[in-house]
Amino acid sequence: MHPSVCVLFTVIFFLFFNDATMVELLNRSVACPEAVHPRRELSGIKTSFQLPSPLPNWPPGGGFGGGIIDLGGIQVSQVSAFNKIWAANEGGPGNVGATFYEPVSIPQGFSVLGFYSQPNNMPLFGHVLVGKDVTHDPSNPTLRVPTDYTLVWSSVSLNIKKDGDGYIWFPNPPDGYRAVGYIVTTTSEKPALERVRCVRSDLTDTLESDVWIWGSSKSLNVNGFNVYSSRPINRGVEAKSAPMGGFVVENGIWPGNTLSLYCLKNLKGSLVNSMPNLDQIETLIKTYSPVVYFHPNEHYLPCSVDWLFQNGALVYHKGDESNPILIDQNSSNLPQGGSNDGTYWLDLPKDGLSKENIKKGNLQNASSYFHIKPMYGGLFTDIAVWLFYPFNGASRAKVEFINISLEKIGEHVSDWEHVTLRVSNFNGELNSVFFAQHSSGTWVSASVLEYANGNKPVVYSSLNGHASYPKPGLVLLGPQGVNIGLRDDMAKSNKVMDTGERAMVVAAEYLGSIVVEPPWLNYFRKWGPKIQYDLDKEINKLEKVMIWKLKKAFAKFVRSVPREVLGEDGPIGPKAKHDWNGDEMG
Repeated sequence: MHPSVCVLFTVIFFLFFNDATMVELLNRSVACPEAVHPRRELSGIKTSFQLPSPLPNWPPGGGFGGGIIDLGGIQVSQVSAFNKIWAANEGGPGNVGATFYEPVSIPQGFSVLGFYSQPNNMPLFGHVLVGKDVTHDPSNPTLRVPTDYTLVWSSVSLNIKKDGDGYIWFPNPPDGYRAVGYIVTTTSEKPALERVRCVRSDLTDTLESDVWIWGSSKSLNVNGFNVYSSRPINRGVEAKSAPMGGFVVENGIWPGNTLSLYCLKNLKGSLVNSMPNLDQIETLIKTYSPVVYFHPNEHYLPCSVDWLFQNGALVYHKGDESNPILIDQNSSNLPQGGSNDGTYWLDLPKDGLSKENIKKGNLQNASSYFHIKPMYGGLFTDIAVWLFYPFNGASRAKVEFINISLEKIGEHVSDWEHVTLRVSNFNGELNSVFFAQHSSGTWVSASVLEYANGNKPVVYSSLNGHASYPKPGLVLLGPQGVNIGLRDDMAKSNKVMDTGERAMVVAAEYLGSIVVEPPWLNYFRKWGPKIQYDLDKEINKLEKVMIWKLKKAFAKFVRSVPREVLGEDGPIGPKAKHDWNGDEMG
């Protein structure tokens, strides 16, 4: 093509598409880690992941960072050194395969409980637990060798790119014991019984499949065989279930059957023996506090809760709406406890100018609020980082090639958003980060995150709605497979917040009275009023300006979006949400 024709085509392209569409076209492939597919020639795991900076020396005290955790009769240690056993180079996420590993460099006296696997579309980063019997009771040990092995699956008949053949074995446990992991070999000969240990039944609990690692895809026929990471079924701050770190398999012949594989269980009595003390929490915050980037067009930024109260926020009581009460600067006059019964709600000042100024937030003053809690039987510390926004802006939609402002739709007073850092209590290493996105969210491995200022994960806040994402770009919320949905736009700008600079630990229940919770945290009612408008009427108003084909697509899309995402009502506070005591995403 002649150069002048190329220039002309480029000019027409930029004139035809608006800026937002250009951003989408340029960034769509990086909206989330799962959307990034490595080139085929890069298949296979080439590198191991390490955090950008070395881990700090954790302040002394307790069992945090000590390398070994006692689950009651069995000690466990975390192993992240592996020897590659077998790899498939097709199938799985990105169709680049997965690799299976044996843990090595086992501490003296510890035994293997199972092997590890992960997809090839990310650097090697993971762990499994190894166990040690500390009961000294030969008549009822906590660990025993299997009685035999059952071949679960082999790749012999699989015609794909692979490193020879792989065989997956299930350890048949003795009576009173359970298997917690599989063994992988490269021959059809059964592994030696001493290669793995089964765990006494009372120290185990039920598990379920979690994230897809490898198996069936459109371009790969493996007869319904799939490999997943696993997680305990029982999860939350009081749950004793503890993941071993291995994988589970599901075979099309017996869907959902994992040959009775189990996770571990903490019977120590207290789940907090390995949790960080206050000094260690402060070091964790300095090390991992996220850096949040806001969209360059963001008008509704975060602030501190104290700043909101100092600038005239009001609390309303049902039945006495004409006499709102000015909230004390220390929030001591807010109703405490109870439930979200609709009898109280907060609102911005009545004065129009003051209200508009508060809506914009105060980034220079904004604080971040940290909730520290045990997770997975005390093997991990979850650090929930909460940000408060005085106002949530209107939603924006993409309908085919048209971008639409939804005017009032999506607006509400107050917005609580968070990300959660999951840290290993064995060594204090960041394991993963949960990005909350409206009424859902996703866990992302630490190995694929962006970092700033050392080991601080980068978070991108979506325009107006403040959902959290690990990458800039565009994410469409709506039906899959169509070019229509609510827009979540993320981009880097000079509007940025290091959540560690004005960090406040507001709750760490396991520390008792050491952390004093502010009164506003125990306000369980709404942080904003119900927006008084007819949502269906607003939607019909928007449909009137569309041609019939777009109108039909838009109507279908709107019906698929939960009303809470479109935002008619003020939100509840952090402590009233399921995430407070439960695992993220249930």
